[in-house]
Amino acid sequence: MTHSAKSSKLNHSTPFDWINCAVMLLLSFIMLYPLWYCAVGSFNEGADYLRGGVFLWPRKWTLANYNAVFLDKSILNAFGVTIAKCVVGTVTSLLCTSMVAYAITRPHLKLKKFYIPFIMLTMFFSGGLIPYFLLIVNLNLYDSFWVYIIPTMFSAYNMIIIQSFMRELPNELIESAKIDGANEYRIFFQMILPLSKPVLATIALFTIVNHWNSYFDSMMYTSSQGLQTIQLFLKKVITDPAMAKGLGSAAAVSIPEKAMTLTPQVVKLATMVITALPVICVYPFLQRYFVKGVTMGAVKG
Repeated sequence: MTHSAKSSKLNHSTPFDWINCAVMLLLSFIMLYPLWYCAVGSFNEGADYLRGGVFLWPRKWTLANYNAVFLDKSILNAFGVTIAKCVVGTVTSLLCTSMVAYAITRPHLKLKKFYIPFIMLTMFFSGGLIPYFLLIVNLNLYDSFWVYIIPTMFSAYNMIIIQSFMRELPNELIESAKIDGANEYRIFFQMILPLSKPVLATIALFTIVNHWNSYFDSMMYTSSQGLQTIQLFLKKVITDPAMAKGLGSAAAVSIPEKAMTLTPQVVKLATMVITALPVICVYPFLQRYFVKGVTMGAVKG
């Protein structure tokens, strides 16, 4: 686009365009500023932070707050558990959900009219927390890593999005593959999955964020410290003043010169940034698939 064309486009902007732009900028600021505020506070000395006025930039830079968090070995274990949970949970969920979605799109599937209402029913009704807890115990999943994986292997909502996308794929490809002797497994793994990359990347993003942000399953269905996830660690730091103070005290022993600068408030902010940063870093790599996957996988009316 030439400079004159750009100028002409700007000159023809309507008042609605300017208002819309201003509103979007305001909403972006409202959403991004809390993250920026936490990051600014996490890099500021704790004693100085208590004076207030730290809003846009750290007044006294320090990394002692992050040292205080990482000196606690339990956060490294929590990171490892959460990363393993995200990787294994996302792979198994994508595989199982996409297999069901592909089966639903096949016209020759037996009892198809029974499966779809049954799957939809699970989106709106559940047995409740206590029956679910008893089920987890009876299946010997309590206090096991697999309690994070097996209950999340299938999602009805994600299945609807994936099967809507797969319905738009040319049926001639499947028919030609069958003529060449390919069975359903080969068609699914070598044709359908590669063609479904946009919607699978979108569902992968949903699943990763869901696994990363969940703490309730770790809090309710595990009792071992070794199975604690990063979000449960963050919850404990935020809600338990003694834990945040303990992190600062432990760091003060290892870094005596920073003992007076550490406070529970900045330790909490540093923990928030550490837990949010991995997902923020992963999102840009999947963002290009995000809109395409959702719109192409949307239910067509």
